[in-house]
Amino acid sequence: MKVVVVGDAGLDVVARHEHAIVRGGDSRAQVRLTGGGAGANTALWLASAGVETTLIARVGDDAGGRLIRSELEAAGVRCAFAVDEVAATCCVVVLVDGHGQRSMLPDRGANARFSPADVAAEALAGATHLHLSGYILLDPSSRPGGLAALAAARRAGLTTSVDPQAAALLTDPAGFLDDVRGVDLLLPNADELRALTGSHGPETLLEAVGAVAVTAGIDGAGWVDRNGTVSVPAEPAECVDSTGAGDAFDAGVLSAWLHGQSTVDALRAGVTLGAKAVAQVGAQP
Repeated sequence: MKVVVVGDAGLDVVARHEHAIVRGGDSRAQVRLTGGGAGANTALWLASAGVETTLIARVGDDAGGRLIRSELEAAGVRCAFAVDEVAATCCVVVLVDGHGQRSMLPDRGANARFSPADVAAEALAGATHLHLSGYILLDPSSRPGGLAALAAARRAGLTTSVDPQAAALLTDPAGFLDDVRGVDLLLPNADELRALTGSHGPETLLEAVGAVAVTAGIDGAGWVDRNGTVSVPAEPAECVDSTGAGDAFDAGVLSAWLHGQSTVDALRAGVTLGAKAVAQVGAQP
């Protein structure tokens, strides 16, 4: 089984602060530079689960892009990268408070210039599934590239999944659902689900997609399809840094589901990797 992930790759500057940030003053923090980007995160968690994985992304022609490629390849992820000679590699400042909750200041950089030409046909060769990070669709500049990736996957007979990624950016839920119409699996968190459905339940999304797997943090996760609904509890974990927990959940669900395991076992695999992600600093294994 080979999975192709389409999404952002970048660098995260993670600053963990125990106390409120002092405006106009100094706030002590523990700062670490890590790999990041939702696409890269999911690709690495998939590889850690033993799944052959290719990442399609766009990086800058700079030290950050070269570092990201080397780290991913060292972990067993094949990189099908477009190299942008104008824009810098994505960089995100991640502020993590004393409760492990993160706020992000993203500069998508080269990722914002992701285009249909970046979806190379050879990257999809031999694949069975394509997973798309919703950040690609939620930025008007990269949306055509995301739509091209989904269309190419359908032409090649691949199953598909999409993570909406950011509730705050889902300002046009109807338009987003039109973009993902026909996708086999949608992977929102609880906030993204509310942004997409309002007061309605996830079953309303089955008009557009084949199934919905929802992660709800400490409340566990659920799966809804035309056969009904199942759910599993969260795994106990100390939340050190919530960055990338959803990306890890996606990888766990996909690795089990694509191997033919039950929806319950797929959810359990998702919450297991999600628990591992929040128990460490940084978004990647």
